[in-house]
This record gives sequence, structure tokens and C-alpha cells, in this order.
Amino acid sequence: MPADFGLIGLAVMGENLALNIESRGYSIAVFNRTTSVVDELIKGRAAGKKFIGCHSLPELVKNVARPRKIMIMVKAGKPVDDLIEQLIPLMEPGDVIIDGGNEHYTNTERRTQYIESKGLLFIGTGVSGGEEGALKGPSLMPGGSPAAWPLVKPIFQAIAAKVGPNNDIPCCEWVGPRGAGQYVKMVHNGIEYGDMQLICEAYFLLKHALGLSNAEMYDVFSEWNKGELDSYLIEITRDIFSVKDPDTGKDMVDLILDTAGAKGTGKWMSQLALDLGVPSTLVTEAVYARCLSALKSARVKASKVLSGPSGGRYDGDKKQFIEQVRQALYASKICSYAQGYVQLQAAAKEHNWPLNYGNIALLWRGGCIIRARFLEWIKEAFDADPNLENLLLAPYFQKATAAAQDAWRNAIITATKLGVPMPAFTTALAYYDGIRQERLPANLLQAQRDYFGAHTYNRTDKEGTFHTEWIKLRKPPA
Repeated sequence: MPADFGLIGLAVMGENLALNIESRGYSIAVFNRTTSVVDELIKGRAAGKKFIGCHSLPELVKNVARPRKIMIMVKAGKPVDDLIEQLIPLMEPGDVIIDGGNEHYTNTERRTQYIESKGLLFIGTGVSGGEEGALKGPSLMPGGSPAAWPLVKPIFQAIAAKVGPNNDIPCCEWVGPRGAGQYVKMVHNGIEYGDMQLICEAYFLLKHALGLSNAEMYDVFSEWNKGELDSYLIEITRDIFSVKDPDTGKDMVDLILDTAGAKGTGKWMSQLALDLGVPSTLVTEAVYARCLSALKSARVKASKVLSGPSGGRYDGDKKQFIEQVRQALYASKICSYAQGYVQLQAAAKEHNWPLNYGNIALLWRGGCIIRARFLEWIKEAFDADPNLENLLLAPYFQKATAAAQDAWRNAIITATKLGVPMPAFTTALAYYDGIRQERLPANLLQAQRDYFGAHTYNRTDKEGTFHTEWIKLRKPPA
């Protein structure tokens, strides 16, 4: 009997996703280029389950019921294109090809149009939650051919993480046509970059300004996770401070080299923000912070010769300062999400994607890395005003950032005085102060551009485009 679903690629994510699908009552056919991996799965974790192991693509396609739904879980880029070319002649009109990798949205736009031209349907879906999410319930962000969604919806929503009072709201809903799903996944990852950097800066400030031990950090983050900052990332950060190295007995976090890498989605979001002309400064600063961390040898040399504050401690009330850092972290987080949604709105306009911003917040409430209580308030903000221009303008977030003002600024001032780098905190506050200014110094910038390049400018007192002969008119004050 043919299987309900097919899956290609049995690395950890693919294998766990296959087991998740089967556990929800669906039969599944699987294939991997190295066929011994298929045999090991069928004899091992899939033994006695509704699996069909296949040793070729034709065998896989033959063993999936029509309209076929076949998901690709391989490395993004050319390997996906190569598989699509092999699948197309084997499949029939109305069948669905699904790409579940971390893919650049432009590839999904291209593939949707190409695969539809062959009479097939295509979905490019973000899958967030890592290995555990794939097995127990990820957040899924599907986009592509709208006609494909009814065909995969029951399976996708069955395997997705669930939230809500009755734990019955799936973190999976149709995002939009073509590359919309992958774009939303990219913004999710970009926000994740910002969240992680902000948390790391809060840790670094508490470590250097107050000299907190890792045990004390555990208590701080445990307390933070009970309030507004309740989230997966705060929770795992708390847990990290409790882990000892089995060999040395030392705190594991202190044994890890302070250099970080990136897989690309944060960089994509930053690059695309520049293309759209929107200020996604948090993700950009988070990417740059990783780049700076990677310059380890240069930093070691510089630490021996560059002067600045070092080793000083905050001499005020310890408990009060911890609360100030918490408020600063929360206000900065609000700015980060505000920027992410502004970019989504700009991209939706650019590509004619009918995005539902409240539903996107729901997709992120469970299963994914940025899942947090905070997302419920974002959903409420867009439910109240679907055309909300900026999250900072929603009443709840207006009040939250206003309440955090003094603490936010004092945390950054203290860090500056002590020489503790806080790039993401600082750029968040700069964004907030910039967005609330009715007038910015771009008037002078436009004058500079017109002076050296005749780029022209607009005026505040009359309509039109203007150019000034600055050299002829310049006259030093008497």
C-alpha cells in the first residue's frame, strides 16, 4: 500500500522529521543517497513502524500515494535543484515537491515558478526548532504554490508544535505565495541572531560590572524567565550556567573559546534590509559582533596595547542594577522584533505577498528558537491594528519601552564607563531614539551630498526638487 508522504535526506533533521510524521498516524516512504542509511533506519529507530525504505528515487515515487507529497531535506542550493530535476520526470500533474531546508527566498521564488510550469506544485517551508523540534514538533513556515497547501495542511499541522490554553493551536499556517515562507523563516533567524547577542551582552555586563558567578547567573536568568522575558533562549541560557565539564569539573561555559560563526541567514536578512532601505540594525550588529569575535588573535594583541577602562565594578545597588539590565534587555528585544516586522512589511509590499503578521507571531510561539511569551503580545497588537506601521507604536509596547527608559539608558551608560562593549543594546537604543525624532540631521547630509555631487534635495517650505550653488553662495559669518 502506498505511503502518505515521501521524504528524501536522512541526516538528523530529516530522520527526526520522518519519525515525527509517522508518529502522527501517517505512513512514510524514505530515501537517502547513501542507501545503507535507509537500511539502518528501517532496522533501527523505524523498526515496526509505518515506514517504506527505498533505494532509488523511482522506487520512492512509486511508493507514495497520489497526489504525491515528497519532501527534500538535503543541503540547500544546487543539491536541491539537482533533486528537483530528477523528480520532475518521475512525478505527475498535481504532485507536490517540498523543500524543507534553510534556503534563500529567491531560490524558492524561482523554483515555484519553474515547477508549476511543469504541471507540479511546490512548497518551500522554513522548519525551526532544531533536532528536537523536528522530532517532537517544529514551527513550520510554508510558502509556494497556494494549491499545494490544502494537500499538505493536515500533515504539516499534525506534526507542528502546539500552543494555546488547550495545546491545540499548531505553529504552522500558510504564509504566502512563492518565497514568502522562506523569507519569514529568514527573518525568524535574523531576530534569533539579535536575541542571542542581546542575551550575551546582558551576561557580559553582569559578569564584568558586578562580578557575578555562573551560579548567580543561573539564579538571575531563572528569575528573568518567570516574567516578560520568559522564552526558550532565556531558559537554555539559564541551563548553560549549571553545566560542568565532566573531565575537569569546571563550568563548561568558561571553557568555550569566545569565537562565533554564522550559517548565513542573519547576513541574508541584513543584506536584504539594505536592498529594501529599512534599518534592521539589530541583526546587522549581531552579525558584526560574531565577525569581531572571530578576530581572536587580533583581539588578543589589541588587548595588550589599547587603553581603556578595565576591571572596574559597578558600585551601586547590585539588585537594582540587575533589574536595570533586565529592563534594558526587554526594551532592546522589543526594538529587534519591531525592526523584523518592518522588514517583513517592506518585503511583502515589494513582492506582493499578503502576509498576516499576527499569524506569523503565532507560528513562532512554539517549536522554534525564538518562542516566547512576548509573541502573544505581538499577535494582540496586530489583531488590534492589522496595518500597524511599527510595533513600537502599539499601546502595550509604547508603555513597555517608556517604563524601561531610565534603566535602559543607565545600563548602557554604566557599560560605557566600564569599557564593556554593548553593540546590540546601544544600536537598539539608537534606533528607538531615531524613530521617535520628528527631525533628524539628514537635512545636513542632503546639503553635503548636494554640495559635492549636485544630488539635489527637497525643502520643508515648498514642493519640488532643488539644487544650490553652494560654492558661489558660501559666505563665512562676519
